[in-house]
Amino acid sequence: MDAAIQCENLTKRYVTGKKVVDAVNGLDLVVAYGECFGLLGPNGAGKTTTVEILEGLREKTSGTVNVLGRQWGSGDDSLLRQQIGITLQETKLEEKLTVLETLRMFRSFYAEGLQAERAMKLVSLEEKADSWVRDLSGGQKQRLAVASALVGDPKLLFLDEPTTGLDPQARRQLWDVVNDLKAAGTTILLTTHYMDEAEKLCDRVAIVDHGKIIELGTPRELITRMGGEHIIVFEAKENGGDTVTPEAFENLPSVTTVTREEQGILLTVTEPHVAIPELMDFLRRSDIAMSSLTTRHANLEDVFVTLTGRHLSDE
Repeated sequence: MDAAIQCENLTKRYVTGKKVVDAVNGLDLVVAYGECFGLLGPNGAGKTTTVEILEGLREKTSGTVNVLGRQWGSGDDSLLRQQIGITLQETKLEEKLTVLETLRMFRSFYAEGLQAERAMKLVSLEEKADSWVRDLSGGQKQRLAVASALVGDPKLLFLDEPTTGLDPQARRQLWDVVNDLKAAGTTILLTTHYMDEAEKLCDRVAIVDHGKIIELGTPRELITRMGGEHIIVFEAKENGGDTVTPEAFENLPSVTTVTREEQGILLTVTEPHVAIPELMDFLRRSDIAMSSLTTRHANLEDVFVTLTGRHLSDE
């Protein structure tokens, strides 16, 4: 197999009485060896179900799934589990074991792999080797969970929202771990609710909604494909006090999309040096008062909102 993960027309259907729900609905996916691949989607999009099928934790309804060249349920399950590592959103570890004891316990589950001390070093927990798990901070516990998934020296690592609930410093420490794993050639499938995390860590991302992949590519490709790489954010009201509708700005030069967000009206534009003067002229002609204006580069969050109408961080 040329790909670490390959799905074709993957489906998962749940039937409860007369109610039929297609959680995954004809999903196609290819993840290359050595890449960090991000799977993004709002709650109910089918993302979690897809990942659990790939991990061998849930059976598919139909379609084909190949993981590291093998299929779950074909007699290779034990061998396949020796080659993957899984970090859940929240891993419950035995609190009365030390960090080193925890890793030695997980290492005993694998026929081959890394020494516990090596896995501990990969996540920078050497100084906590003799500390009980219950005394670790949230970020340290999450790094220990990643190390527990690494002791088998997996060819494929699943990271399910690994930084949810961590403070900014702990998040960035875990980002360093992921970047080191990428540099070592580990294939990683990452799910996250943080768009900046996906943008910084992932070689490619897929956005899933209603059980299908609706957009796929590198973060930069998705941003460019949206039709603009710059965002103008402003607040404005007519002098009579009425709120301005976003549709009023759709035909301005260089504008590709217009949305209203909590912080104001967002214009996605290709050329801000063209759009801003035209916007100011339009506001003057229309007797509309502007109270604030900022500009920034477009990001994955903008792509997600454009495609799904929702913020991933709000899910």
